Amino acid sequence: MAEEKKSVRYAEAMDRLQAILEEIDDSAVGVDELSDRVKEAAELIRACKAILGDAKKGVEEALKGLEETEEADC
Repeated sequence: MAEEKKSVRYAEAMDRLQAILEEIDDSAVGVDELSDRVKEAAELIRACKAILGDAKKGVEEALKGLEETEEADC
C-alpha cells in the first residue's frame, strides 16, 4: 500500500478522482461498478492526503531551517 501511494502523483490522482465524479454524476456508472469506483476514490483520497502530509512536513522543515539560520545570523 505504501508503495502504491508513492507511485501515484497528486495531479494524476486528482484527475482520476474528477473522472470518477463525472462518471457518477453522469450516471455512467452502473450499480455494480459503483462500489468499485467508490473504493478506488477512497484509495486515491488516502494517497492525496499522504502526499499533502509529506509536502507539509517538507515545507515546515524548510521554514524551520530558515528560521534557525536567521536566528544564528543575528
